[in-house]
Amino acid sequence: MQNLTVAIIQQEIVPNNPQQNLETFSQAINHLQNCDLIVLPEVFTTGFCAGARNYAERVDGDAYGWMALHARKLQSVITGSLVVREGDTYFNRMVWMRPDGSYTHYDKRHLFRMGGEHLRYAVGTDRVIVELKGWKILPLICYDLRFPVWSRNRNDYDLALYVANWPSARALHWNRLLQARAIENLSYVAGVNRVGMDEKHQHYSGDSGIFGPAGEILLQSQEAGAFVLELYADRLKQYRESFPAFMDADDFELKI
Repeated sequence: MQNLTVAIIQQEIVPNNPQQNLETFSQAINHLQNCDLIVLPEVFTTGFCAGARNYAERVDGDAYGWMALHARKLQSVITGSLVVREGDTYFNRMVWMRPDGSYTHYDKRHLFRMGGEHLRYAVGTDRVIVELKGWKILPLICYDLRFPVWSRNRNDYDLALYVANWPSARALHWNRLLQARAIENLSYVAGVNRVGMDEKHQHYSGDSGIFGPAGEILLQSQEAGAFVLELYADRLKQYRESFPAFMDADDFELKI
């Protein structure tokens, strides 16, 4: 593992306006240099709104092209979630776009029923691990954060990513759960949220941040912008060696 430089992008998202949102995120990331990974929020082209399916991406559609263009230009992996349509089925899909234009995706497992998401999208079934500079990384989306079994480190990841549209009314949960996932999984955790107001006048305070494997807050902000942090591989290794709680973890079988 080499050190990993991560940029997290926190911006306001205009409901149902992919073009404007792509322009906003372009402005936020264009000045970045020497980042290995750039993380955008959940459904960053539309926001989490009832009409988002009307602007769903086809596989390899415009937003895929936008991600590929910037990944190539910046020589960075870019990830974030999109509303994606396959036939008559819709997914909240996190796309992991590499500089060479190849990509992997993760479909959201836990759909937010309190917002009717389970009625509009298909449930993801596959847990996905991606690799970058020797790091094993677990991509997850918003409501997944509340389910520790799905987030459980099976000694197969070093960094968990949560992209979200998480309202400020539940900011306490967001902050505490991100920290808990880092502590219990002996892993770095990055959570990337949005700011501003949505079409239902819900407020988002952001609180995007990065936590170390002991739960320490390494970076956190409520402001719009791009925030960059270097993650140190040796510090992760040293902490796991000094506090190997994973050696006493219970075995379990997850049935989907």
